[in-house]
This record gives sequence, C-alpha cells and structure tokens, in this order.
Amino acid sequence: MSKENLLITNANILTLDDENRRAGSLAVTNGYISRIWFTPEPPRESFSYSPETEVVNLRGATLIPGFIDTHNHILMYSLNKDKVDCSTPPNKNINDILEKVNLKAKETPKEEWVQGYGYDDSLLGEKRHPTKGELDKAAPDHPVFITHISSHFAVANSKALEVAGIDEDVTDPQGSHFGRDHAGRLDGVLHEIPAMNYVQRAIPLPTTKEMVHALEKGAQDYLAQGITTNTDAGVGLFFGETGFDAHIIASNKGINPMRSQLMMMHTLLQENGKFRHYSVDQLNNEIMKTTNGNVRLDSAKMFQDGSIQGLTGALRQPYYNNPHVSGELLHDQRAFNDKILDLHKRGFRIAIHGNGDRAIGSILEGFANALKQSPRSDHRHRIEHVQTATSDDLDTMQKLGIAGSVFINHVYYWGDRHNNLFLGPDRAVRISPLADMMERGLLYTLHSDCPVTPISPLFSVWAAVNRLTSNGEILGPGQRIDVSTALKAMTSYGAKLNFSEDRSGSIEIGKQADFAVLEDDPTQVAPIEIKDIPVQTTVIGGKAVYEASKGTLQN
Repeated sequence: MSKENLLITNANILTLDDENRRAGSLAVTNGYISRIWFTPEPPRESFSYSPETEVVNLRGATLIPGFIDTHNHILMYSLNKDKVDCSTPPNKNINDILEKVNLKAKETPKEEWVQGYGYDDSLLGEKRHPTKGELDKAAPDHPVFITHISSHFAVANSKALEVAGIDEDVTDPQGSHFGRDHAGRLDGVLHEIPAMNYVQRAIPLPTTKEMVHALEKGAQDYLAQGITTNTDAGVGLFFGETGFDAHIIASNKGINPMRSQLMMMHTLLQENGKFRHYSVDQLNNEIMKTTNGNVRLDSAKMFQDGSIQGLTGALRQPYYNNPHVSGELLHDQRAFNDKILDLHKRGFRIAIHGNGDRAIGSILEGFANALKQSPRSDHRHRIEHVQTATSDDLDTMQKLGIAGSVFINHVYYWGDRHNNLFLGPDRAVRISPLADMMERGLLYTLHSDCPVTPISPLFSVWAAVNRLTSNGEILGPGQRIDVSTALKAMTSYGAKLNFSEDRSGSIEIGKQADFAVLEDDPTQVAPIEIKDIPVQTTVIGGKAVYEASKGTLQN
C-alpha cells in the first residue's frame, strides 16, 4: 500500500488519454499523479491514509487535464489593464473612444503618454480608423498611441509622431506603411508592426517591477479559466529584453504559478540580440535552471504577414471587398529562407505567424528549404494561426511534419465579416480548417491569441465544435470537430506541441498533477453550452492555485 499526499474522490475524470478512459478517483504524490482508480473511492486494500493526506471530494464534478494555451500574449494583456479600453463594445463610434482618451489625458501629467488598446475599425460606426487629428483634439498636450484589436495596427497623434521623429518624408518599411490622407499627408494610422515599432520605440517601457506587477493580475485571470500551461507568443516583440526578465521574476516569485513557454522573437536571437550566441539547448537550459524548470523555451518566433481583417494578411487572391489588395509578405523569400535556416541549424524550433495562404505558402517554402539543407526529424516547426491554409498547404504541412496552432476564435469574432467583406463565402467557410487538419493527422492546437480575443479555453473548444459566428451562423459546418478532440486540442495536443507529452496533457500515472475542475462535463452537455461551463478549481502540481469560491490563492 502507498501513502499519497492528495486524494481526489467522487470525480468524473476525463483522462483524455489515447483511449479516452474515464476514472473516478486518483492520488497525487509530490506533485505527480501516482494512482488512478475507476471507482469513486479507492479500494480499501490499495490505499492508506496518512495524517498528511488531503482528501478532496469533488461530488461528481468533472476533472480534466489543465488547459494548455499555446499562443497568447499574457504580458501584453496584463499591461493593457491600465490603458484606455477602446474596444467595441462598449465603444460604438470614434467619438466614444475620443471621450475616453480625453478623460485619461485629464488625469495624466502633460507630455506623458496616453495609451489605449482594442479599437476595431470594422465595428465602429464610421467603419474606419481614428486619425491623428481626432486624437490631437482629444489630447492636445499628450502623445497618444492606441492599438487595433489585432495588434497589427495603431493610431498615433501628432505629438506622438513628433516624439518618435516621424515626419512627412518617412519611408515605408517593407510589408508595412504609414497611412496618408487624400492630400498625401500622414493621417496617424500605422499599418503593421514594422511601422508601429517606429512609435513604440519612443514610448518609455514599463519597468521590470511594473511588468511583474501586471503579470500578477493577468495570471489571476488565466488561472480562473483553468489554464495550467501558457505560451507567451512574442517575448521581445514590444517590450524588449525587459519582458523576458519580467517573465522569469514573475515565475520565481510565484506571482505567475503557471508553467510557462516563451516564444522568443527572432530578433533577440540574431545579431545585436540578447541571445545571439545561444544554441537552443544553452538558452533553454539557462531558462530552466533559473526558474527550477517552471519556464521553458518554446521556439523562435517570426512573422510573415499581418491580419486578414486589416487587409494585410498575404493572400494568393485579392480581398473580396478590395480587388486591388492582396496583402504583403514581411520578408523577401530569399532573406526569409536564410533566417529560417540559421535558426533551424542552431537547433531552434521555429514558430511563424501566417494568416493568409500566400504567407503560409512562403513559410512552407522556408521550412522545406531548411529541412532539405539540414534534415532534422521531429522538429515540430509550427505555423501560427493557419487561418486560410488551402488543402494543398495542408498536404505540404503533412509532408514536412509542420504543426499548426489554430486561432479558432476567429470563426466567432470575425467569421461574418470574413464571409461578407474580407474573404467572401468560398474562402470564409474554410478558415481554421480543423477537420481537414485532423483528416491528415496533423498536430494542431487551439488558441485564443489573447488579448486579441478573451482568454477562455472552453470558448475555444466551443468554437471548434460549433463554428458559430457572432451573428449565429454556422461557418463551414464541415470543419467542425467533436468535443473530445477539441478538448485534446487544448490539453494533450498542446503538451505534444510543447515537447512535454511525457509529463503533461492527460491524466495518467507519472504525469504532472495539473487539473481543471469543471462544474459540468463538456462531453455530456449540449455543445452550445460548453463555453458557459464554470471552472471551479485550477490545480498545478497537486496544489490548488485558483478556487472559484475564493479567487486566486496566494503562495
């Protein structure tokens, strides 16, 4: 007989293992699953209680592996909490946003930055971006910078452009441009990340202490959704090396108790970057040693296009609502291939943002070139979002062994506009083609891309199963997947994508005791109700880090 320190009884346990077995009780020893029984209580002869054994009776609640979100921006989300909320809802038009900017400016010392996030030009009454002139009127004494919901666009006022040293003679960077009015003068709209960076470089970075404090608040929201492993999909993108330091400190202080994966921007790994001389093993070992294994290197991150809803995703055929636009690639193919090959040879797994099918094709060409010149098995290189991948693209992914992290929430939040505006009916029905990916045996996961959409693994599962748009239409019924598979795409498939399938992602003996306790069983409720199932408890390493009745628990 064994003596464990945690016993969970009377549970509806969805193991999400290869056989989709269900169990009734389990035991945890030193943070790992040590026993599993298929009965509500362990047989008397197989278990002995000790004074240290904590017994938790779930009274029929559902226990599943902790959720794994493989692509979001938790630091960005956390820092947004102190910025102006420019999203729709609640803002119906540009004037609503300007009023909030004006209120923020009144409580901010003159000359200090006013920042906002989340506006969506296609949902605002005017159906356009705000302009620098409008922001000038709302905050004439402050530099102002507000970002689009996609994080691929922003608007800056005149003072912000001035502080950043941007004048009318500025040259557009590749794959990006500075918006101009009918007279050819700058209108303040910054199209894509390279143009945004011109201004963001001029904004004082939050201190490491401020970032750590923000992560504490953001992590609480993630834990409340049952997330136990999380990937920040762009460390160094907007906050430089300081963002990396904040992640390490937040983990070591227990402020962020989640197991963390870090996608490092390729710029930090190249010339003049903080980790330019590191191999993948050197960097990962240093991160793990510093954090006692709680933080790991995920991949090297790159971008090859922008946003479909911003018309900057690179498509093979023009946009439905603008036959003169098909988006742009952010890198010339030859230079792109060279960057991929360099990272590949150094042993890095590479994750590349690709929304449009032309960008996806370019990414696959880069991966194919690297694998031809330097063959490597089980590389698990990945494409982020995979929004408009064609059948041929998926065939190539299968041939090369490329995985995909799918931004399934697009179906609900932008599906109607993809159908009516951006892509048209023929292409819109195939966005996020999960059924086609499953048919080919591709490794894929679901993700939120938070703060682009709210953090909620159960919502992502719901979206994959139902494929409902915000107008209540089913977009691409043939691409729906079943509930168990969708749950695995937020758990065990994520573990495999993270190279951690031997220790997480399913409820099996020897794996980490990372769980989410749900009020209802997602496989038994009506599919339309999945997103509304409450999370009761989140457990990491056998320790409750969130309980709905108490909120986030402190170390």
